[in-house]
Amino acid sequence: MEIQIPNFYINMKEEDLEELRSDIWNDLPLPANLIIDKSIYDIDISYRGSYTRPFRKRSYFIEFIEPDMFNGGREIHLNAEYRDPSLFRNKLSLDFFYDLGVLSPKSYHVNLIRNDVPKGVYLVLESVDDLFLTNRDLPIGPIYYAVNNNANFSYTRDGRKKRSRISGYRQKIGNKEDDEALRKLIDIINTTSDMEFSKTIPGFVNINKYIHWMIGAVCTMNNDGFTHNYALYQNTHTGLYEVIPWDYDATWGRKVDGGIMNCDYVPIQGKKGNYLCYRILQVQEFRKQYKERLEEVLETKFTVDYMENKITALHQQLLPHVMNDPYKKRKIDKFKNEPEIICQFILDRSNYLKQHFSELD
Repeated sequence: MEIQIPNFYINMKEEDLEELRSDIWNDLPLPANLIIDKSIYDIDISYRGSYTRPFRKRSYFIEFIEPDMFNGGREIHLNAEYRDPSLFRNKLSLDFFYDLGVLSPKSYHVNLIRNDVPKGVYLVLESVDDLFLTNRDLPIGPIYYAVNNNANFSYTRDGRKKRSRISGYRQKIGNKEDDEALRKLIDIINTTSDMEFSKTIPGFVNINKYIHWMIGAVCTMNNDGFTHNYALYQNTHTGLYEVIPWDYDATWGRKVDGGIMNCDYVPIQGKKGNYLCYRILQVQEFRKQYKERLEEVLETKFTVDYMENKITALHQQLLPHVMNDPYKKRKIDKFKNEPEIICQFILDRSNYLKQHFSELD
């Protein structure tokens, strides 16, 4: 039986559509209408993403103008997931992080139709902003997007000094004082002695949540996720920073270009370019906590038994719609093989991590 997913109908004036097409790197929003379940929304729409913009199937950023809210948010991201043969690795990852107790955006799939032309299956991603916090009964606090690999919690990148301590971060919510607080965090990470670090850093970072995020990134094997593809949130009640995952399509055994990624690509310690990960794992107490929690996750959640039903459900939900996706239907055989590839990755990755536990002793 075909499992329905929502239809999103975007209607634009031809001149606005032509302007949108004329420059894929222009972030200037253009007016459009979005129809969802017979409700009409005035929206602004623009392309989103970096390396994905030249693809035939492009991703979009949508801001709701009138009404100015939809489903608890004022903006959403429509991800094409063009290079992911399964179209659901991103959602699978974000749901996995949620299961680990990590703050994570909600997501769901839709069929997108623009000016009566089917554009295929898209993933709707909740925006990480003040409403993201409100919807979770969390205090409003500064949020930063890690927009490039300079967001590595270090003074340097690839051996070269960065122009700014907070280079790589774009403030989504906050003010100049919050920028200064982030600079202080970077200073603490980079200047505190080994002896004092274990006592000092828990006053700035939610270590338990950070370790759970590290485990999610290490298990799903998002190489970019350690210095990119995340948001940083400071809880103003506790004063502690937390990491929120973002754009996790190149995971579960697939690279950014959609090719197979070997199960040993990311070491058990995570990507060495993330200086906070490195310093945390230098502390025996934190390293022990990371190892024990990782061992538990490998036995309970990062298993085929736990994940297979989730994988199968997403696959069966999307199958009839992918067959009608103008950009994916010619690769339907590849889509059909993805559950097997993901499950095999879970087995191989889990075995690899278990074989390298000794590196955490």
